[in-house]
Amino acid sequence: MSELINNREYRRKLLKEVIKELHRGKSVAEVKEKFKDVIDGITSTELSAIEQELINEGLDVKEVQRLCDVHAEVFRESLEQLKKPETIPGHPVHTFKEENRAIEKHINENIKPALEKLKSSGSFEDAQKLLEHINLLMDIDKHYSRKENLLFPYLEKYGITGPPSVMWGVDDEIRKMLKDLRTTLINYDNSKKEEILQHANATLNKILDMIFKEENILLPMALDTLTEDEWISIMEESDEIGYCLIEPEIKWHPERVNVEKKNSHLLQTTKIIPLIRVLKSFS
Repeated sequence: MSELINNREYRRKLLKEVIKELHRGKSVAEVKEKFKDVIDGITSTELSAIEQELINEGLDVKEVQRLCDVHAEVFRESLEQLKKPETIPGHPVHTFKEENRAIEKHINENIKPALEKLKSSGSFEDAQKLLEHINLLMDIDKHYSRKENLLFPYLEKYGITGPPSVMWGVDDEIRKMLKDLRTTLINYDNSKKEEILQHANATLNKILDMIFKEENILLPMALDTLTEDEWISIMEESDEIGYCLIEPEIKWHPERVNVEKKNSHLLQTTKIIPLIRVLKSFS
Protein backbone atom coordinates (compact mmCIF):
# COMPACT_ATOMS: atom_id res chain seq x y z
CA MET A 1 0.00 0.00 0.00
CA SER A 2 2.80 2.42 0.91
CA GLU A 3 4.40 1.87 -2.52
CA LEU A 4 1.13 2.79 -4.20
CA ILE A 5 0.77 5.92 -2.07
CA ASN A 6 4.26 6.99 -3.13
CA ASN A 7 3.08 6.85 -6.75
CA ARG A 8 2.23 10.46 -7.61
CA GLU A 9 -0.88 9.79 -9.68
CA TYR A 10 -2.32 7.30 -7.22
CA ARG A 11 -1.61 9.62 -4.31
CA ARG A 12 -3.38 12.49 -6.09
CA LYS A 13 -6.38 10.25 -6.71
CA LEU A 14 -6.58 9.30 -3.02
CA LEU A 15 -6.23 12.91 -1.85
CA LYS A 16 -9.09 13.89 -4.14
CA GLU A 17 -11.13 11.10 -2.60
CA VAL A 18 -10.41 12.50 0.89
CA ILE A 19 -12.06 15.80 -0.05
CA LYS A 20 -14.87 14.15 -2.00
CA GLU A 21 -15.81 12.03 1.01
CA LEU A 22 -15.97 15.15 3.20
CA HIS A 23 -18.34 16.70 0.68
CA ARG A 24 -20.45 13.53 0.79
CA GLY A 25 -20.96 14.14 4.49
CA LYS A 26 -18.37 11.85 6.07
CA SER A 27 -17.01 13.08 9.41
CA VAL A 28 -13.47 14.36 9.95
CA ALA A 29 -12.72 11.37 12.22
CA GLU A 30 -13.95 8.83 9.63
CA VAL A 31 -11.94 10.36 6.80
CA LYS A 32 -8.76 10.73 8.88
CA GLU A 33 -8.93 7.09 9.92
CA LYS A 34 -9.63 5.78 6.42
CA PHE A 35 -6.95 7.86 4.67
CA LYS A 36 -4.38 8.33 7.45
CA ASP A 37 -1.50 6.97 5.33
CA VAL A 38 -2.07 9.33 2.42
CA ILE A 39 -2.85 12.36 4.63
CA ASP A 40 0.46 11.97 6.48
CA GLY A 41 3.12 14.13 4.88
CA ILE A 42 0.85 16.29 2.74
CA THR A 43 2.24 19.72 1.87
CA SER A 44 0.38 23.00 1.56
CA THR A 45 1.18 23.18 -2.15
CA GLU A 46 -0.13 19.65 -2.65
CA LEU A 47 -3.41 20.39 -0.86
CA SER A 48 -3.97 23.60 -2.82
CA ALA A 49 -3.26 21.80 -6.10
CA ILE A 50 -5.81 19.09 -5.25
CA GLU A 51 -8.49 21.67 -4.41
CA GLN A 52 -7.67 23.50 -7.66
CA GLU A 53 -8.03 20.28 -9.70
CA LEU A 54 -11.38 19.47 -8.11
CA ILE A 55 -12.65 22.98 -8.89
CA ASN A 56 -11.42 22.62 -12.47
CA GLU A 57 -13.32 19.34 -12.67
CA GLY A 58 -16.56 21.03 -11.65
CA LEU A 59 -16.64 21.19 -7.84
CA ASP A 60 -18.40 24.46 -6.93
CA VAL A 61 -16.09 27.06 -5.37
CA LYS A 62 -18.84 27.95 -2.89
CA GLU A 63 -19.04 24.30 -1.85
CA VAL A 64 -15.27 24.25 -1.23
CA GLN A 65 -15.61 27.52 0.70
CA ARG A 66 -18.41 26.03 2.82
CA LEU A 67 -16.21 23.13 3.90
CA CYS A 68 -12.77 24.74 3.82
CA ASP A 69 -12.61 24.68 7.64
CA VAL A 70 -13.31 20.94 7.52
CA HIS A 71 -10.58 20.45 4.91
CA ALA A 72 -8.09 22.24 7.15
CA GLU A 73 -9.15 20.18 10.17
CA VAL A 74 -8.54 16.88 8.37
CA PHE A 75 -5.02 17.90 7.32
CA ARG A 76 -4.22 20.06 10.38
CA GLU A 77 -1.84 17.66 12.17
CA SER A 78 0.17 16.87 9.05
CA LEU A 79 0.45 20.52 8.04
CA GLU A 80 1.50 21.61 11.52
CA GLN A 81 4.38 19.11 11.46
CA LEU A 82 5.88 20.70 8.35
CA LYS A 83 8.89 22.96 8.82
CA LYS A 84 7.73 26.49 8.04
CA PRO A 85 9.85 28.53 5.62
CA GLU A 86 11.95 31.16 7.36
CA THR A 87 11.46 34.79 6.37
CA ILE A 88 13.13 38.01 7.41
CA PRO A 89 11.64 41.18 8.93
CA GLY A 90 10.16 43.42 6.26
CA HIS A 91 9.38 40.50 3.91
CA PRO A 92 5.60 40.44 3.17
CA VAL A 93 5.22 36.94 4.64
CA HIS A 94 6.95 38.00 7.85
CA THR A 95 4.61 41.01 8.04
CA PHE A 96 1.50 38.85 7.51
CA LYS A 97 2.65 36.58 10.35
CA GLU A 98 3.47 39.47 12.68
CA GLU A 99 -0.03 40.84 12.07
CA ASN A 100 -1.45 37.42 12.91
CA ARG A 101 0.44 37.41 16.21
CA ALA A 102 -0.97 40.88 16.97
CA ILE A 103 -4.50 39.70 16.08
CA GLU A 104 -4.15 36.67 18.37
CA LYS A 105 -2.83 38.85 21.17
CA HIS A 106 -5.70 41.33 20.82
CA ILE A 107 -8.24 38.50 20.84
CA ASN A 108 -6.73 36.73 23.85
CA GLU A 109 -5.80 39.74 25.98
CA ASN A 110 -8.65 42.14 25.18
CA ILE A 111 -11.64 40.67 23.39
CA LYS A 112 -12.03 37.38 25.24
CA PRO A 113 -11.80 39.02 28.71
CA ALA A 114 -14.33 41.65 27.55
CA LEU A 115 -16.68 38.88 26.41
CA GLU A 116 -16.41 37.19 29.81
CA LYS A 117 -17.16 40.46 31.54
CA LEU A 118 -20.21 41.07 29.36
CA LYS A 119 -21.35 37.52 29.99
CA SER A 120 -21.25 38.14 33.75
CA SER A 121 -22.72 41.64 33.88
CA GLY A 122 -24.78 42.07 30.73
CA SER A 123 -24.33 45.83 31.16
CA PHE A 124 -24.41 48.44 28.41
CA GLU A 125 -21.05 49.79 29.61
CA ASP A 126 -19.37 46.40 29.17
CA ALA A 127 -20.97 46.03 25.74
CA GLN A 128 -19.47 49.37 24.72
CA LYS A 129 -16.05 48.32 26.03
CA LEU A 130 -16.28 45.19 23.89
CA LEU A 131 -17.30 47.40 20.96
CA GLU A 132 -14.05 49.38 21.31
CA HIS A 133 -12.04 46.17 20.97
CA ILE A 134 -14.12 44.98 18.00
CA ASN A 135 -13.62 48.34 16.28
CA LEU A 136 -9.87 47.82 16.59
CA LEU A 137 -10.12 44.26 15.29
CA MET A 138 -11.88 45.52 12.16
CA ASP A 139 -8.43 46.74 11.14
CA ILE A 140 -8.11 43.14 9.91
CA ASP A 141 -9.66 44.35 6.65
CA LYS A 142 -6.23 45.79 5.71
CA HIS A 143 -4.59 42.39 6.26
CA TYR A 144 -7.18 40.68 4.07
CA SER A 145 -7.09 43.43 1.43
CA ARG A 146 -3.30 43.12 0.99
CA LYS A 147 -3.65 39.38 0.72
CA GLU A 148 -6.48 39.61 -1.83
CA ASN A 149 -5.28 42.52 -3.96
CA LEU A 150 -1.50 42.03 -3.87
CA LEU A 151 -0.81 38.33 -3.25
CA PHE A 152 -3.74 36.57 -4.95
CA PRO A 153 -3.19 38.11 -8.42
CA TYR A 154 0.32 36.62 -8.53
CA LEU A 155 -0.97 33.17 -7.53
CA GLU A 156 -3.65 33.43 -10.21
CA LYS A 157 -0.93 34.28 -12.75
CA TYR A 158 0.52 30.83 -12.05
CA GLY A 159 -2.89 29.17 -12.52
CA ILE A 160 -3.67 28.94 -8.78
CA THR A 161 -7.21 30.35 -8.80
CA GLY A 162 -9.33 27.99 -6.67
CA PRO A 163 -7.74 28.39 -3.22
CA PRO A 164 -7.59 32.22 -3.46
CA SER A 165 -11.27 32.34 -4.52
CA VAL A 166 -12.26 30.15 -1.58
CA MET A 167 -10.18 32.14 0.91
CA TRP A 168 -11.47 35.48 -0.39
CA GLY A 169 -15.02 34.23 0.19
CA VAL A 170 -14.20 33.33 3.79
CA ASP A 171 -12.52 36.72 4.30
CA ASP A 172 -15.78 38.35 3.20
CA GLU A 173 -17.74 36.17 5.64
CA ILE A 174 -15.47 37.37 8.46
CA ARG A 175 -15.88 41.00 7.40
CA LYS A 176 -19.67 40.62 7.47
CA MET A 177 -19.64 38.85 10.84
CA LEU A 178 -17.55 41.67 12.33
CA LYS A 179 -19.82 44.36 10.88
CA ASP A 180 -22.94 42.59 12.16
CA LEU A 181 -21.36 42.19 15.60
CA ARG A 182 -20.44 45.86 15.65
CA THR A 183 -24.01 46.85 14.75
CA THR A 184 -25.56 44.72 17.51
CA LEU A 185 -23.13 46.18 20.06
CA ILE A 186 -23.88 49.75 18.97
CA ASN A 187 -27.60 49.01 19.44
CA TYR A 188 -27.03 46.81 22.48
CA ASP A 189 -30.07 45.05 23.92
CA ASN A 190 -29.52 42.97 27.07
CA SER A 191 -32.17 40.47 25.94
CA LYS A 192 -29.89 39.52 23.02
CA LYS A 193 -26.77 39.07 25.16
CA GLU A 194 -26.46 35.30 24.58
CA GLU A 195 -26.95 35.72 20.85
CA ILE A 196 -24.21 38.37 20.79
CA LEU A 197 -21.81 36.16 22.76
CA GLN A 198 -22.38 33.22 20.41
CA HIS A 199 -21.92 35.43 17.36
CA ALA A 200 -18.72 36.94 18.78
CA ASN A 201 -17.18 33.55 19.61
CA ALA A 202 -18.08 32.17 16.17
CA THR A 203 -16.41 35.20 14.56
CA LEU A 204 -13.24 34.82 16.62
CA ASN A 205 -13.02 31.11 15.82
CA LYS A 206 -13.34 31.84 12.11
CA ILE A 207 -10.57 34.45 12.32
CA LEU A 208 -8.27 32.03 14.16
CA ASP A 209 -9.02 29.28 11.62
CA MET A 210 -8.09 31.71 8.85
CA ILE A 211 -4.76 32.38 10.56
CA PHE A 212 -4.07 28.63 10.55
CA LYS A 213 -4.95 28.36 6.84
CA GLU A 214 -2.80 31.33 5.92
CA GLU A 215 0.28 30.12 7.77
CA ASN A 216 0.02 26.41 6.99
CA ILE A 217 -1.40 26.47 3.46
CA LEU A 218 -1.42 29.85 1.71
CA LEU A 219 1.89 31.43 2.72
CA PRO A 220 4.11 28.32 2.33
CA MET A 221 2.52 27.73 -1.10
CA ALA A 222 3.12 31.38 -2.07
CA LEU A 223 6.77 31.18 -0.95
CA ASP A 224 7.20 28.12 -3.18
CA THR A 225 5.59 29.89 -6.14
CA LEU A 226 6.40 33.61 -6.29
CA THR A 227 9.68 35.10 -7.47
CA GLU A 228 11.79 37.49 -5.43
CA ASP A 229 10.81 40.38 -7.74
CA GLU A 230 7.14 39.62 -7.14
CA TRP A 231 7.62 39.71 -3.37
CA ILE A 232 9.43 43.04 -3.75
CA SER A 233 6.43 44.43 -5.68
CA ILE A 234 4.06 43.22 -2.96
CA MET A 235 6.20 44.87 -0.28
CA GLU A 236 6.40 48.16 -2.18
CA GLU A 237 2.64 48.32 -2.74
CA SER A 238 1.67 47.30 0.79
CA ASP A 239 1.99 50.76 2.34
CA GLU A 240 -0.81 52.09 0.17
CA ILE A 241 -3.31 49.60 1.63
CA GLY A 242 -1.94 49.71 5.18
CA TYR A 243 -1.39 47.19 7.96
CA CYS A 244 -3.38 45.52 10.73
CA LEU A 245 -2.52 46.49 14.33
CA ILE A 246 1.22 46.71 13.60
CA GLU A 247 3.53 48.14 10.94
CA PRO A 248 6.78 46.60 9.67
CA GLU A 249 9.72 48.28 11.38
CA ILE A 250 12.10 47.89 8.45
CA LYS A 251 12.07 47.33 4.70
CA TRP A 252 13.17 43.98 3.35
CA HIS A 253 16.39 44.09 1.33
CA PRO A 254 16.82 40.81 -0.60
CA GLU A 255 20.18 39.09 -0.81
CA ARG A 256 20.38 39.84 -4.52
CA VAL A 257 20.37 43.57 -3.74
CA ASN A 258 23.51 43.02 -1.68
CA VAL A 259 25.00 41.05 -4.58
CA GLU A 260 24.30 43.96 -6.93
CA LYS A 261 26.09 46.31 -4.51
CA LYS A 262 29.06 43.94 -4.35
CA ASN A 263 29.16 43.70 -8.15
CA SER A 264 29.07 47.50 -8.38
CA HIS A 265 31.96 47.74 -5.92
CA LEU A 266 33.85 45.04 -7.84
CA LEU A 267 33.34 46.94 -11.10
CA GLN A 268 34.78 50.11 -9.55
CA THR A 269 37.75 48.09 -8.23
CA THR A 270 38.50 46.61 -11.66
CA LYS A 271 38.59 50.12 -13.09
CA ILE A 272 41.06 51.28 -10.43
CA ILE A 273 43.49 48.33 -10.74
CA PRO A 274 44.47 48.92 -14.43
CA LEU A 275 45.01 52.63 -13.65
CA ILE A 276 47.41 51.72 -10.84
CA ARG A 277 49.30 49.44 -13.23
CA VAL A 278 49.56 52.22 -15.82
CA LEU A 279 50.89 54.68 -13.20
CA LYS A 280 53.46 52.10 -12.05
CA SER A 281 54.71 51.68 -15.61
CA PHE A 282 55.70 55.35 -15.66
CA SER A 283 57.59 55.19 -12.36
